[in-house]
Amino acid sequence: MRAYERFLRYARIGTPSSDTSGQTPSTPCQWELARLLERELNELGLEDVGVDEHCIVTGRIPASPGHEQAPAIGFLAHMDTSPAFPGTEVHPVLHPDYDGGDVVLPKEGRVIRVSDFPFLKGLAGKTLITADGSSLLGADDKAGAAEIVTMCARLMAGELPHGPVRVAFTPDEEIGQGPDHFDVAAFGAQYAYTVDGGAAGSIEYENFNAAGALVRIEGVSVHPGSAKGIMENALLIAQQINAALPPEEIPAKTEGYEGFFHMDRLEGTTAKAEMEYIIRDHDRARFEARKALLADACEKVGAAHPTAKVTLDMRDSYYNMKEQLAGCMHLVDSAKQAARMAGVEPSVEPIRGGTDGARLSYMGLPCPNLGTGGYNFHGPMECVAAEDMDAVTEILLNIVRIYSGETKQGA
Repeated sequence: MRAYERFLRYARIGTPSSDTSGQTPSTPCQWELARLLERELNELGLEDVGVDEHCIVTGRIPASPGHEQAPAIGFLAHMDTSPAFPGTEVHPVLHPDYDGGDVVLPKEGRVIRVSDFPFLKGLAGKTLITADGSSLLGADDKAGAAEIVTMCARLMAGELPHGPVRVAFTPDEEIGQGPDHFDVAAFGAQYAYTVDGGAAGSIEYENFNAAGALVRIEGVSVHPGSAKGIMENALLIAQQINAALPPEEIPAKTEGYEGFFHMDRLEGTTAKAEMEYIIRDHDRARFEARKALLADACEKVGAAHPTAKVTLDMRDSYYNMKEQLAGCMHLVDSAKQAARMAGVEPSVEPIRGGTDGARLSYMGLPCPNLGTGGYNFHGPMECVAAEDMDAVTEILLNIVRIYSGETKQGA
């Protein structure tokens, strides 16, 4: 079975996480995919397969005879999809022999246009997979899960000698809680890769430092006809706080290593308002400066409105894994080699986001991120090509070859 065939099964199980439920997993729908993955790993013959009480699926493949001393390599993907599209109805659509042009989706009048997404031209001739326009596709990260399970199937079929392999599938990555209950020691891998990136052959070992911030504003609401000197409009105070931040440092105007402030939510009334921000920067010092700037804006604007009340709750989410991978760059070099062995030119780029691997690296499991072959994550324009999923599966197998000693590292 090819990776895309597994993916089609997984994608139909809608698994949006939720950042408001306060539970683990944050949504019960993630259990359905977890049980399916558990069943498939058991059917393939992996050992110690299970789903724990936190909805984390794990399994292991023992080393082939003579390869017991090879380092144990782990591969991880997450089961949840972005809560930006919370519906659980997902209908994948196949576009065989895709012509490289605009893709008209069956529902909602949506079109994936080449003018907006030039990478589409490079997918011509492949079998393109999209959703129907009414939902996410879920390639982030069910494509990664399908590629890992397909790798396991081929290892269990005896396709190549290998060292110890560990696999895991986690919930709630999209809300930053994937590794909250992950037992690194029990997992038993010396090194690992998350398979949660974009184009096939992409390798990421630098990610944003990240924080979330909630600004609460309590205004003073009175009748507007007699408000002079009394009213404090919470919405206007919110505007003043946001205006104190650099207007060019937002997601729509930044790229590469450039950080940003992103107001993700603003709602309220004259009496009360709330703003949610995410704060991102690859450089740790600039990251700390960004947090300080928002705190200073809240303090100064609040001081200018003494009868109102401004409070800031700001928490770090994850940090740049580069700091933890400095002594393990062989993981990046091996991934590059594995891609070339699969006929794919590797591409190393910083992540303008984060993965479970960022937190796992700080938990003692060095864990760069690999591409899945998917594009346009977190929106209805999401897509992936079946042939690129095949290539990623080959990359994973090649990594296993390299660390088992069957292929000379750096060759």
